[in-house]
Amino acid sequence: MTPATYNQNHKDVLDSMLLHISVVHPGKMFGYPAYYVGGKLFACVFQDAVGIKVPEAMANELLNRADIVHFQPLGRKKMREWIQINHEHSEEYRQEQNIFDASIEFVSALAEVPLKKKK
Repeated sequence: MTPATYNQNHKDVLDSMLLHISVVHPGKMFGYPAYYVGGKLFACVFQDAVGIKVPEAMANELLNRADIVHFQPLGRKKMREWIQINHEHSEEYRQEQNIFDASIEFVSALAEVPLKKKK
């Protein structure tokens, strides 16, 4: 199997955005860097993009943006709650913090992991 190739700069930015959150844990998805809440995948760096799980209604709304498409890793079928954000510059992912926050909240509820309130 060919090793997973991905944008290390994207990973570095996501690490700095996500790994300080107590319920978020790093891992792998098909050999790609991934982020989990309660053992459930919520985001990953995939090649030159980022896949992220959000509520279906939010996904449908976000798919209207030119830089967001359905996430279909390794040719998988479209998944209704998964989107792929395509930014050329890694730092642009910081502008999507609200999407990452919504994903963490959504997947935390699915995983039945209580989120600690920010002080």
